[in-house]
Amino acid sequence: MIDPFTALAAVKSAVSAGKELVNVTKQIGEFFDGVDDLRAAHEKKKNSLFSGSDENAMETFVNLQRAKDAEEELRQIVIATRGFSAWGELQAIRVQARKDRKSKIAAEKKRKAKLVERIVIYGGAVIIVSIMLGITIVIILAKQGRL
Repeated sequence: MIDPFTALAAVKSAVSAGKELVNVTKQIGEFFDGVDDLRAAHEKKKNSLFSGSDENAMETFVNLQRAKDAEEELRQIVIATRGFSAWGELQAIRVQARKDRKSKIAAEKKRKAKLVERIVIYGGAVIIVSIMLGITIVIILAKQGRL
């Protein structure tokens, strides 16, 4: 998991050093990926049947709150350096990236399901053919009196 707080620190230090936001797009992307990972981890802990540890759920909640604060800080940096419209554009890009990631994950799941289906079908066919071949050999050997 990418640490969003480290990525934000890199963005802040680059901006304070006079670099343009365009030059830190990788760090901004890493920040948003990290925030999304934190949200997913929190949802997974919150919705898990086996998450008996309230401590783990609380930890993910605290990290999520810290990430929200960091996101607000990034918003202020973007607005201060590029204007409010840049923040809106950045959010639109983020939404599209999230959609792309979800579709990529769905396509990967579909590919894996198809692979498992093929393995089951071909493996089952091989087993059935092997059993039938074995029965045929046993019948032939029995008729020849070798068994």
